Amino acid sequence: MAATRSHRTTPRVGLSSSSVYPEGAASAFATAARLGYDGVEVMVWTDPLTQEAGALHSLAAHHGVPVLSVHAPTLLVTQGVWGRDPWGKVDRSVELALEVGAPTVVLHPPFRWQREYARGFADGVALREHDTGIRLAVENMYPWRGPRAREVEAYLPHWDPVEQPYDHVTLDLSHTATAGSDALGLAERLGRRLAHLHLADGSGSPLDEHLVPGRGTQPCGTVLERLAAGGFTGDVVVEVSTRTVDAAQRDLDLAESLAFARLHLDTPAA
Repeated sequence: MAATRSHRTTPRVGLSSSSVYPEGAASAFATAARLGYDGVEVMVWTDPLTQEAGALHSLAAHHGVPVLSVHAPTLLVTQGVWGRDPWGKVDRSVELALEVGAPTVVLHPPFRWQREYARGFADGVALREHDTGIRLAVENMYPWRGPRAREVEAYLPHWDPVEQPYDHVTLDLSHTATAGSDALGLAERLGRRLAHLHLADGSGSPLDEHLVPGRGTQPCGTVLERLAAGGFTGDVVVEVSTRTVDAAQRDLDLAESLAFARLHLDTPAA
């Protein structure tokens, strides 16, 4: 008798708008629709379309591609977006997610110089989740490496979310490469708290490379297979860097990333 494959729902695969940088949100939605992605993660950026619910609704409706998640402007390079108050940025991101129907807001942990924000960070995240029903999925990050390979702890309470009391975490596979973390071990230790995946790759360079999956050292395929077999209910978002390639190569890289994700998410568990 042939083996019976157990029924499970395959996670959605979205495209981060940062994957088309320096193009903006309009290009991200058009690209996602053209290549067959299930949705878009909107990185809130200086691009005004990423900050306006009405504009995002129009893009989603025009291309038939929903907003799966919102990435708050909590990166070093977005410190001026939506003011300087970190909780203000998070609250506006949550409001945007509610307005566009996205269940998840992705955010980074506080920088070490944001000490007041860091002191109440975990409680503030939990309170906002309770009050709004939006998942605030905190990303794993990495230590910064200075001259002579000296590591600098740039994040508070820590760049590794495992020991932090977050209910929801985003696992970024480029960040695991930069940190030298065990990506599979991290996923297993997070368990059901792993709510969102940024699919990318890295070689272990001090730079956060965001390579196309399969072009670095991270066990991207195995992580996807384990998540799918374990009943992962979050979204997988391709977040790769294409800023140095032309439009044709960008499409090839993003199509390859989508095919990689779907291949491994659809692989039956042994």
